[in-house]
Amino acid sequence: MSAMQRTLTVGVVGAGRVGAVVGAALNAAGHRVVAAAAVSAASRDRAARLLPDAAILPAAEVARAADDLLLLAVPDDALGDLIAGLAATGSLRPGQIVAHTSGAHGLAVLGDVNGMALHPAMTFTGADADLERLPGIAWGVTTPDRAFATRLVADLGGVPEWIAEDNRPLYHAALAHGANHLVTLVNEAADLLRAAGVEDAERVLGPLLRAALDNALRLGDAALTGPVSRGDAGTVAKHLDRMPVEAAGTYLAMARRTADRAIASGRLRPQDATLLMDVLSRATTVGSAR
Repeated sequence: MSAMQRTLTVGVVGAGRVGAVVGAALNAAGHRVVAAAAVSAASRDRAARLLPDAAILPAAEVARAADDLLLLAVPDDALGDLIAGLAATGSLRPGQIVAHTSGAHGLAVLGDVNGMALHPAMTFTGADADLERLPGIAWGVTTPDRAFATRLVADLGGVPEWIAEDNRPLYHAALAHGANHLVTLVNEAADLLRAAGVEDAERVLGPLLRAALDNALRLGDAALTGPVSRGDAGTVAKHLDRMPVEAAGTYLAMARRTADRAIASGRLRPQDATLLMDVLSRATTVGSAR
């Protein structure tokens, strides 16, 4: 055990992709996950693999078994009702800390319950390999007890990022926009390559996208390359002419935003962007008329 001064008795409600992995990380840090709520067959299998010593119990019984820390890892929209139900049935106890893993919610969803928002800034698959990704990640934390949160996050191998209550939705939007939409963007690019006759789209995209992501994180807007950042209106028009409608909408939205950022950062002079913006505007008009 690294930073926590004593072993915590922990319960996990929601043995999904996040809950089971975080629970396993707490076990690895020297704490004890004694009970977990797992409803679906996939969740029960995941709990058996990652939380083998935890009793599988209903949520209320998990809460009663968690002397020190109750971890709630359920969908955002289910969190409020879950907390209200646990409180109404007397399943929560004084001195117990309730931590939820929602990125969008903060402390308000907890009502009068003593707790914290503890969101890992990481994508999860629910596989054992997720544990290897936890060391060094940021945790978006909202809590009045920063000392306890700091120790808990340290035990999980992470670094706390303190998020104000009012900023939780924006914080979560940033992560979802970056990670979730990246998956959609990559898969759309792969589909277009396959349509162009490329058999192994992943092999072609892998080195390019890894370099682009690394450059973007290091250099910001200075990492912009390609026809939009150069103002190559003719090339962009050819792209849009050959793209299927469903992909063209995404391309247009990103091209317009890329042009805005390229102009603002000085990568693209406004006078060089005139023809490009005209192409994007006409494509938007045509698309809306289809």
